[in-house]
Amino acid sequence: MLSTLPRLIGHRGAKESAPENTLASLREAARQGAAWVEVDVMLTRDRVPVLIHDDTLERTTNGAGPVPELTLAELKALDAGSWFDTRFAGETVPTLEEALGLIRKLGLGLNLEIKPYPGQEVPTADVALDLLTRLWPGGLPLLVSSFEVPCLEVARDRAPEIPRGYLLWDPPADWSAIADRIGAATLNVHQDRQTAESVAAYRATGRPVLAYTVNDAARARTLFGWGVAGVFTDAPGRLAAELAAATTP
Repeated sequence: MLSTLPRLIGHRGAKESAPENTLASLREAARQGAAWVEVDVMLTRDRVPVLIHDDTLERTTNGAGPVPELTLAELKALDAGSWFDTRFAGETVPTLEEALGLIRKLGLGLNLEIKPYPGQEVPTADVALDLLTRLWPGGLPLLVSSFEVPCLEVARDRAPEIPRGYLLWDPPADWSAIADRIGAATLNVHQDRQTAESVAAYRATGRPVLAYTVNDAARARTLFGWGVAGVFTDAPGRLAAELAAATTP
């Protein structure tokens, strides 16, 4: 599934131009020419996987409190678009099933980040992997990633055929051994923390390195020069245009 990795992956869709982790943001990423998108999944109180990044609702909806305290019906009653722009009023938090249907229709590759509420690592991964194995079509690239090792262990055991990305912020001393144990296909690292030496160390494991979140063309060129295979960006269209302009004689 990872025979080709794009240089640019739309982060939470195209969150510079549309409310993140919504169907509108996925459509916008496709409109901007993204080949892949990255989204985050978490469980509702009734164990439905939905697209949302934060543990709580305040930043990206008109609701309040922890995500897993609400049922899907209660979550669907919230507005997940107006905070970004009134043009997106009425946009809802999509279910993972809704998002997968749209992503398939758009013909995009997907990096699904399993982002569980604390203490829900195993059930979140279990539910998300069950849905992926039933609904994701062959032929479209797919990567499942997480910061949480238990999530990646579930992914390894439940669906070993789906490549896994090990997300790193402040890598533990034994990160390479962990990557081996979970069978990581990629190492997804924070771009601000990288140097030529750190990228070289990651690449020495034989795995592609993906860097998040890169919205500046000069920084993207530096990372690519160090051997980073691809970057997650809030602005796939703008960044692609700026990178292309920089290489035009």
